[in-house]
Amino acid sequence: MKLTWYGHSAFRIETGDATILIDPYLVGNPVWQGGWEEPAQGVTHVLLTHGHDDHISGAAEILKQSGAMLVANFEICMHLVGKGVSDQKINPGNIGGTVDCGGFTTTFVQALHSSSASAENGNVYLGNPGGLVLHFPDAPTLYHMGDTDIFSDMALINELHEPKIGIVPVGDRFTMGGAVAALACRRFFRFDTVVPCHFGTFPLLDQTADKFVEGLEGSGVKVALPGIGKQITI
Repeated sequence: MKLTWYGHSAFRIETGDATILIDPYLVGNPVWQGGWEEPAQGVTHVLLTHGHDDHISGAAEILKQSGAMLVANFEICMHLVGKGVSDQKINPGNIGGTVDCGGFTTTFVQALHSSSASAENGNVYLGNPGGLVLHFPDAPTLYHMGDTDIFSDMALINELHEPKIGIVPVGDRFTMGGAVAALACRRFFRFDTVVPCHFGTFPLLDQTADKFVEGLEGSGVKVALPGIGKQITI
């Protein structure tokens, strides 16, 4: 599995025949100035955890250009259809549901956060936020937590899905901070590898993942810290 981080919570996952963008904040992202075109090359799926601008800004452009499948909750799917995305290329779901994405499945799980997008007269509601669990036939199960705090039902997510790769928000203020995120990984999961995200993008967030790294010292869990725009293999 190849993974590329574009800052914040934006990732490109390549495994088998699937090339997946998760939360592609590629327009207006202050730590990624490379545009959306290169990350979108060959993309087959766009997955969205929730509707905040710092997670979906760039999704409409990518979906319209690439013809990729959109996997998100129903409200986000219809919001993007309203922006010109094909209604023949959406694969909606909601918390507890699993959708077949062709070559892998995505299960929608809980996240403690909110979900809306900017509109002319304020914000538009975009359903409940979530995390996404990706099951592949020939690669480890991956859990992108979305934006969330710690919650005890993470134990059930681990029991049901046994993810081995975790993408974990650690920037504090709008999600759990690094120390709490490390506690979540230690207490509720048996990850082989974790990738911290949602830090360093804006001044309000923690600027490094140091607290997360420190919190996992001695746990046996590998913490991968890819550079922005750099690909790693897991």
